[in-house]
Amino acid sequence: MLASTAKYEITWEKLPDEFVLDDEPVDNINQPSLAAALTESLQVGGKLPDNALITTNYGICATVNQKIVVKAPDWAYIPSIGVSREEVKRSYTPRLQGDIPLVVMEFLSDTEGGEYSSKPTYPPGKWFFYEQVLEVPNYIIFELDTGELEVYHLDDSKRYQLQNSNANNLYWIAEMRLFLGVWQGTKDNRLATGYGGGMRMVNFCSGVQNELND
Repeated sequence: MLASTAKYEITWEKLPDEFVLDDEPVDNINQPSLAAALTESLQVGGKLPDNALITTNYGICATVNQKIVVKAPDWAYIPSIGVSREEVKRSYTPRLQGDIPLVVMEFLSDTEGGEYSSKPTYPPGKWFFYEQVLEVPNYIIFELDTGELEVYHLDDSKRYQLQNSNANNLYWIAEMRLFLGVWQGTKDNRLATGYGGGMRMVNFCSGVQNELND
């Protein structure tokens, strides 16, 4: 499967079995709990159908100018896959194996991970890959230490635009018909170090947009 732009040829090919994936540990001890809370909020809201795919630190692939690019976002939501889960147990190629991710999220930590990198040359930066290659509608960056949430939405010109929260500090994710926000407390019996009131988490919640905006 092939798509092209003025400068880049993008193909959607299954990752070769011999391709060696990075096996890096997570940057922060709280990342698994953050990812679990996001997934749980979708399950509670009945927004996780059987053919959906949730990924955490898992390879999402594309081939750009005949070079394989793999990024492993901290959390991603893919609304529907068209193949068996056995086929995507190692990696996932959008368009070839199912939908593009609706949401990709990165958790900022002390380790610089290139979350804002728009470098187009190989290997491309995360921002460039999500925006220009995958065209993920919603790119979200969460700062673990401060609890700051940045929500970017892909506009009609295929560029990310920073979104504003409503009066309740919630962000409307239109494609999912859910809000996204930050809460503070405990998860897995863990209080995050230095947070005082507990670990800051991100989760989805349902509701009528206009009611919450009032």
